[in-house]
Amino acid sequence: MSKNHTNNKSKRLMSLDVLRGLTVFGMILVNNGAGKEHFEMLKHSAWNGLTPCDLVFPFFLFITGVSIYLSLSKHKSLVDARTSSSLPVLRKILFRTALMFLIGVALHVWDMFIWGHDNILPNLRITGVLQRIALCYGITSIIFLYVRLRYLWPIILTLLGGYSYFLLAYNGYDQTDGNIANLIDRAVFGVNHLYQKGPIDPEGLPGLIPSIAHTIIGVRIGMLLFNPAIKRRRMMRIFALSVAMIGVAYILSFGLPINKRVWSPSYVFMTCGLATGLLALLTIFVDDRGHDKWCRLFQMFGLNAIGLYVISEMIPSVFGRVGIHDTVWGAISSTISYPCLASLCYALFICSVMSLIAWLLWKFKIFIKL
Repeated sequence: MSKNHTNNKSKRLMSLDVLRGLTVFGMILVNNGAGKEHFEMLKHSAWNGLTPCDLVFPFFLFITGVSIYLSLSKHKSLVDARTSSSLPVLRKILFRTALMFLIGVALHVWDMFIWGHDNILPNLRITGVLQRIALCYGITSIIFLYVRLRYLWPIILTLLGGYSYFLLAYNGYDQTDGNIANLIDRAVFGVNHLYQKGPIDPEGLPGLIPSIAHTIIGVRIGMLLFNPAIKRRRMMRIFALSVAMIGVAYILSFGLPINKRVWSPSYVFMTCGLATGLLALLTIFVDDRGHDKWCRLFQMFGLNAIGLYVISEMIPSVFGRVGIHDTVWGAISSTISYPCLASLCYALFICSVMSLIAWLLWKFKIFIKL
């Protein structure tokens, strides 16, 4: 019985690995288009709105929340029992948070170094995708460990409610440099240490508040998905939550438009609702019914998600510096006259390189744990 339980638990985790892998693959695809023209679905919304490209990062934060539940649920009982056994776990959480944050900063250093930029430190961007993931992981893990589970939804609603007031009261949807989020980030980090391609840093400090709520929603879905006490009813509840969150997002969007750059509450509910529904579908078809042959590649990506993301951020800089980018892009753009399709083909070239790396890591049983 113990053996079967272990096997079932491991098998059920495949859907999460697949969703994680799909998300990382999507990140690599949308980050590596070439040229000046791209398909609209592979571009972020200019401001309000939602494209498929806008789903990949929030999906990863959602998955981070589900993973937090899986990795820390056994330690949660020790904390509730008022034991001191949580201290080593807390140290691991803080170490992993710091490590991911520093790797995110190091990626900016790498890119500037590869391209020969002078004065790296005075112009080093501090914020970024990995940095936000790190902070959401660390803060959400601590909340999960030390706060009673029944308070998680109140925390989610309080964070999103407070952030909604922040956006509405201080004109948080302003698209100029005077946006309140931009003013806060400049005051904390300085203008030279922020995202330079728009008036608002999409991974800035104010957006961390709804992102934490976003990650906690992932924890709550994880509690439902892996709760054996409601195994027969869990999918019905999960799908109901998915539909409810999408409905709430639609209603909120009339006053708080869906917006990735400010990480609006409607954006949180919409992307969490979609991620919840997709994870439930994957669980049914991949885990429960065993339709898993199509997703082996994405499972490989999911098993080394953070490591492959880091590598995918380093390789394009190297390819650009040594001339591989120009050679491949020249061959593609001279063969394919439609610029958007040519851009997609170059992105798929990078995805192919990363797929080979993912396969090699899986083949030799190398799992990069950060």
